[in-house]
Amino acid sequence: MAGVVVRPARILIAALSGVLAVLVGTGVWIAAQARDEQGRAGDKQAALLAAGTHAKNLISLDYKTVATDVQRILDTSTGAARTEYAANAGKLKATTLANKVVQHGVLRATGLVSMTDTAAKVLVVADVEIRWDGSKSAPQERFYRWSMDLTKVGGGWLVSKAVQVK
Repeated sequence: MAGVVVRPARILIAALSGVLAVLVGTGVWIAAQARDEQGRAGDKQAALLAAGTHAKNLISLDYKTVATDVQRILDTSTGAARTEYAANAGKLKATTLANKVVQHGVLRATGLVSMTDTAAKVLVVADVEIRWDGSKSAPQERFYRWSMDLTKVGGGWLVSKAVQVK
């Protein structure tokens, strides 16, 4: 081997550089996976909160603030659900005012069924006490369970479908 001199230091440096490159690449990949997982966890919490808020809006009505209450329902919905609520808003307001209805809702639980980047399905449990101002009738309790479809709109979650379940 005339003229070829292998220097052990160069081989060692090359090997260490290769190992370092693999370690840095692995670290970057792990950091990206962790960031994605944090984003999914944040989306999960946001979807659960949005479904719970919408449910509470649906069952918390007061004849003194019914216009604002109905607007909250519209503000937390989108698509077909929003269209349906908007179509029934006038009747809901009139009935609430005429009967002096006061409904106080309590959210009991929410649970995520499924989720993608832009859609989620959430189960919601809520209870309500209904009374009528000026009436001698006893308050009524009602118990609601919904399956809600949510759509991500502009970075936030809105209910696109709410179906009562038994």
